[in-house]
Amino acid sequence: MPDYRRVFVEGGYYFFTVVTYQRRSLLTREISRSILKNVWLEIKSIHPFEDIAICLLPDHVHCVWKLPDNDSNYPVRWNGIKGLFTKRYKNSGEFSPEPSLSRLKKKEATIWQRRYWEHVIRNDEDLYSHIDYIHYNPVKHGFVKDAREWPYSTIHRYIRQGLLDPEWGSCEPRSIKILPNLYE
Repeated sequence: MPDYRRVFVEGGYYFFTVVTYQRRSLLTREISRSILKNVWLEIKSIHPFEDIAICLLPDHVHCVWKLPDNDSNYPVRWNGIKGLFTKRYKNSGEFSPEPSLSRLKKKEATIWQRRYWEHVIRNDEDLYSHIDYIHYNPVKHGFVKDAREWPYSTIHRYIRQGLLDPEWGSCEPRSIKILPNLYE
């Protein structure tokens, strides 16, 4: 089994990719979005973090968080989000396949993949590249031709606040070409 080593930086910026079990397309359904939003806000109220950028796709979510000073415990946040979402999603009556023996032993459901990808943001260029990557991801996956067409993204907030040009998103930004293709 691989040796997963997480990096913890107090007050750091982190990029995350969290994927559903077997890439099931469930996150953009109305019930899932509602549950995820409520769970997200609930965990955020207990363990604060700042949402820098986010994009919700049918089978995964990308986001950048800024953790509070003197805090590097992003696993407690993701464990809370994934755990509460799973419980509430299953209670909603939505279909969830029966877990394998391995998942039963570990008390895992079939909503999320076991792990998630995290990356500590190193500098401003890295931050902006990841934000662009997040906002352009629906185009990359073929859901839309222009990033501004995707409703489940902070791109709209960035444009409203003047942080992105209103025409941004119709072609792939150069900044994301420097990122490794590890985030899918």
